[in-house]
Amino acid sequence: MVAQITTFAFHGVDARPVTVQVQLTNGNNPFTIVGLPDKAVSEARERVHAALAAIGLGLPVKRITVNLAPADLPKEGSHFDLPIALGLMIEMGAAPHDAAAGYAVMGELGLDGSIAPVAGALPAAVAANAMGLGLICPAASGPEAAWAGGDAAILAPKSLIQLINHIKGTQVLSPPKPGNLEAPADLPDLIDVKGQETAKRALEIAAAGSHNLLMVGPPGAGKSMLAARLPGLLPPLAPSEMLEISMVQSLAGLLEGGRLTRARPFRAPHHSASMAAMIGGGVRARPGEASLAHHGVLFLDELPEFSAPVLDSLRQPLETGDVLIARANFHVRYPARFQLVAAMNPCRCGYGKASGRACGRGPNCEAVYQSRISGPLLDRMDLTIDLPAVTPADLAAPGRGEDTATVAARVTAARNTQIDRTGSTNAALSDAGLAKVARPDAEGAALLSRAAEALGLSARAYMRILRVARTLADLDGVDGVRRRHIAEAVSFRRRETGAQINAATERNSAAF
Repeated sequence: MVAQITTFAFHGVDARPVTVQVQLTNGNNPFTIVGLPDKAVSEARERVHAALAAIGLGLPVKRITVNLAPADLPKEGSHFDLPIALGLMIEMGAAPHDAAAGYAVMGELGLDGSIAPVAGALPAAVAANAMGLGLICPAASGPEAAWAGGDAAILAPKSLIQLINHIKGTQVLSPPKPGNLEAPADLPDLIDVKGQETAKRALEIAAAGSHNLLMVGPPGAGKSMLAARLPGLLPPLAPSEMLEISMVQSLAGLLEGGRLTRARPFRAPHHSASMAAMIGGGVRARPGEASLAHHGVLFLDELPEFSAPVLDSLRQPLETGDVLIARANFHVRYPARFQLVAAMNPCRCGYGKASGRACGRGPNCEAVYQSRISGPLLDRMDLTIDLPAVTPADLAAPGRGEDTATVAARVTAARNTQIDRTGSTNAALSDAGLAKVARPDAEGAALLSRAAEALGLSARAYMRILRVARTLADLDGVDGVRRRHIAEAVSFRRRETGAQINAATERNSAAF
């Protein structure tokens, strides 16, 4: 007889079914696990042995073979402990043969027989529900798994003995309740920002259309302060979006107590982040910051201080909306439809030529510093603004302008218009879809054509100007894209491309 238990292997956000087959045969008594297990899976032998001993069960003097099928699918993680232990108990006669009938099983075992939480309970519950199965998972993961909904049963025992007692009918486990839906955190208000009216306008446009934004200015100009107020302008996640990002967070082990939130992610990694930390990867190919910012914002402060390979690794997900991590024997795909917001000083000294300050690094400091950012990445920035230094008069002036709630209402209305029209924001719309909804009037088309020639715009830059113009029209509440929308969109386009910066550096020219 071979005991068979269903569990899952995680490849990206996909939970692929795996059958844990356990067999006891005569012969020597090694405990063998086959089916491309990683080290964490192979070490399950010791944890299972100790956990069974803790509840009074010793392994029989027989050969134990555990096969994880399909055998050509890599298996990673400690969540295979519980299905292996349950399969062993079925083979030993300590549990009925139908102990796991109608259930998928996952969980890590402690040496005392406790069941420890594991990552991925939510995608596992969703996959089990789709297969018409319930899920047996650790008690600490139960509130997270309960968010999968549907009619599938969720069992969340604290220990191995508790699970066995429930199976035998001597104890009844209550189904876990979904974790709390967290209330939005108190966010700083936009009205606290003194001056920088152009930057506030750019922030509103970026929020309304989910556009990429680059802010360039001296220290203290308010770049980080503005970025911190962007989450307050963004509308809450739709239920489908919340499920997508929660599944990514579940795999990353970030759903503590099964608590979900409708606030859009705002990730701000340090500039020392590696490529694996930014786009995902590593030994177990976990999601990176780009995927954790899915349907939200990825904020990169001190942009030129990030390594060039890390920055350029973002170019593909900015276009496709996902990250593909390639390995020799498998590929992992994570969603990464994020809005990139970046801030930087004009030069290493911090102030640039516009400040009138003397630069101790020579006349080319600004050009060399900005040339760290590749032209293709700059080309993907929909909006670029130069922030002047805040004057003492601005700081002394009483608060003025609009608060976050007022601007957020316009942003929400513009986004709802976009979703109703095409099902996505303007930034995520395909070029073919954009061409149908962003046809400028005759004057606007003529202006865009002249701007493209004068600025040497790429095809990507041309389409991104149209995207921003469509968002401006949505903020105005008008159907068509007009000349004023094109003009304002062009005004936010950076004149200097990365290629021009490099050319200026090579010519050793101070003009930039």
